[in-house]
Amino acid sequence: MPLYMDIHKGVEGLTAEAVAGAHKKDLEVQEKHGVKYLKYWFNEDDGSIFCLCEAPNKEAAEAVHREAHGLVADEIIEVNEGE
Repeated sequence: MPLYMDIHKGVEGLTAEAVAGAHKKDLEVQEKHGVKYLKYWFNEDDGSIFCLCEAPNKEAAEAVHREAHGLVADEIIEVNEGE
């Protein structure tokens, strides 16, 4: 299944707890969209979040975020895993 990295920019009030909570909500609804969120990274200082998932397409990855918490990504790109 393809891998996607989504990028959220300038999220105001970003905290580690908020990102963890949003990720938990993603995990609760991902299965119905055929998506598996694997990992996330964030930077509290500039409000950036990066989420890695397996998904059939970009639209499915976006649908999970939209349903789970409404925080849709600014950009979603297909990526390949390196060594």
